[in-house]
Amino acid sequence: MRYLIYTALLFSALLLLFCSRELPKASEGEYLNLADEVKYVGMNTCKACHANIHATFIHTGMGRSFDRATPEKTDATYGAHALVYDTASNLYYKPFFRDSAMYVLEFRLEGGDTVHRRLERIDYIVGSGQHTNSHIVDFNGYIYQAPVTFYTQEGRWDMAPGFRGDNIRFGRFLTPECITCHNHFPDFVEGSLNKYRNMPTGIECERCHGPGEIHVREKMAGHIVDTSRYIDYSIVNPRNLPRDLQMDLCQRCHLQGIAVLNEGKGFFDFKPGMRLQEVFNVFLPRYTNSHERFIMASQADRLRLSPCYLNSEMTCITCHNPHLSVEATGKEHYNNACLSCHAGPREEVCAAPTAERMAEGDDCSGCHMPRSGSVDIPHVNITDHCISRSNIKGKEHVDGPAEAPGFLGLQILTRKEATPLEMAKAYIAMYDKYVQSDVMLDSAGYYLGRSTLPPVQQRATRLHYYFAREDYKAIVELATGFQPGGLEDGWAAYHCGEAYYKTGGFERALAFYQRATQLMPYNLDFREKLGAAYIRMQQIPQAVETLEWVLRENPKRPVALSNLGYAYVLQGQAGKAESFYDQAIALDPDYEQALLNKAAVRLLQKDREGARKLVERVLKINPQNRQALAIIGQI
Repeated sequence: MRYLIYTALLFSALLLLFCSRELPKASEGEYLNLADEVKYVGMNTCKACHANIHATFIHTGMGRSFDRATPEKTDATYGAHALVYDTASNLYYKPFFRDSAMYVLEFRLEGGDTVHRRLERIDYIVGSGQHTNSHIVDFNGYIYQAPVTFYTQEGRWDMAPGFRGDNIRFGRFLTPECITCHNHFPDFVEGSLNKYRNMPTGIECERCHGPGEIHVREKMAGHIVDTSRYIDYSIVNPRNLPRDLQMDLCQRCHLQGIAVLNEGKGFFDFKPGMRLQEVFNVFLPRYTNSHERFIMASQADRLRLSPCYLNSEMTCITCHNPHLSVEATGKEHYNNACLSCHAGPREEVCAAPTAERMAEGDDCSGCHMPRSGSVDIPHVNITDHCISRSNIKGKEHVDGPAEAPGFLGLQILTRKEATPLEMAKAYIAMYDKYVQSDVMLDSAGYYLGRSTLPPVQQRATRLHYYFAREDYKAIVELATGFQPGGLEDGWAAYHCGEAYYKTGGFERALAFYQRATQLMPYNLDFREKLGAAYIRMQQIPQAVETLEWVLRENPKRPVALSNLGYAYVLQGQAGKAESFYDQAIALDPDYEQALLNKAAVRLLQKDREGARKLVERVLKINPQNRQALAIIGQI
């Protein structure tokens, strides 16, 4: 009886909620939930009618993709073996649970003594556990990846992907591009890079079906469609989409590469039933060995290369039931999909000897979709979705010559051809995110030279290109013709500010930094640059106000702490300045400028020995630091 009462109350509330807004009625031939004004209703609302589907979906990789860091969520093991040492940074990491909360301890040892210790609480775990658990910290809504990951297939802890050899510690910010493939839509703070007001806990139904407001309203009003005979256009059923739109839906997240957003679009804008190219395009780097080595989330790309895909109408859901975990799906399900096309006696369909085939379990997909490593995620094996006679289990890949593979270029995968400006953006993004090679920038410059768009439409990309080239004079020449207030792109304003700052035009730099922070007020990097420009202009109260604002937003910012310390030095408050330097060094023990600034304060306090130890510490980190060499000579 209690259940019936609660259900009645729930449906009454839903009826009031979904009948309170005027929305278009469902009609045949178009999906009404693609309209901008249609709202998402949340998975619990879907569960009210689709409890059986919800019960299995929450156990899938998507349903388990993201959650709070709890003992129930983690797939990792803990204890003495849960210790990671990064040789490049000389830092240890110890993950552990205490009172049901997860932490990662970062520390450094010298001669048996702990000389650095930083403890951070882990707020979220990302990953279903089929391959990994990675870990996320939340600093007042600003989301960053922690530097260690648990690799479930090998049962081992190691540095997070991309951190080994390039340990940015707790500083890898997670943008909507990343979050929206690993989670449902969070409440993103516009004007930031990685701040969120609310964070969901896993991919939900509406990521694949689109916003459900109209659908719920229609059902609550009694408008039921016999979906065995007709399409219900109040919500997207991916199985009813044309093949290309089905693939676009899946490759929204299963086609990892260089994503280039269209002008005015964001990663929240894609909805099921849309063409991916309406929001962004995806580019993949091709190498001479790309047929053998590929990235983890490349399922859509690999499938499109398959003869099975090219010679049939198959899509991802030909083999996959998105509501059922792959771990709970028997191999016969996948093999039946193969046999639906490859019918006939097995001896005629399969060239492998019967005894050999039976010894392997008569497993089509297991043989022709072998497990493989990935080039971007260590310690994992993934299913290669390039289904081919030549791609079979046990076949030795030919590695080719020992030298590094040759780079062939970027290929657009979301449509046949990209514009020159899109190609330029893709090569710049490739340079920024993955490969800092002149080849990428040379290619970007080539395509910029081919673009015939008006200069104003190329401006932001050209500024970005010159910034990547560190050609600050070119930026200044380009920026001479316009005022900061005329820019509507925060990054363009920032690039101009940096160019003027690097070339000594501090007043002009200040104006561009101010414009950048107006356009992206929660980009804390921009705010820190603005604070530095205020200091250069001797506007110390404004610098203090700016940097203190940054630290109220996120107190774990070493640059803001160090620059604030310097501002207080200029105000004659050496003791207060030193406390900020200490906070910065506690967060980053290798922060050379903070160590040098503190050494300068020690010299002001006539503590030459303390200053000498700090400068020697800098020289141990970086023997070529000119400022440290100059100071040690004076001491």
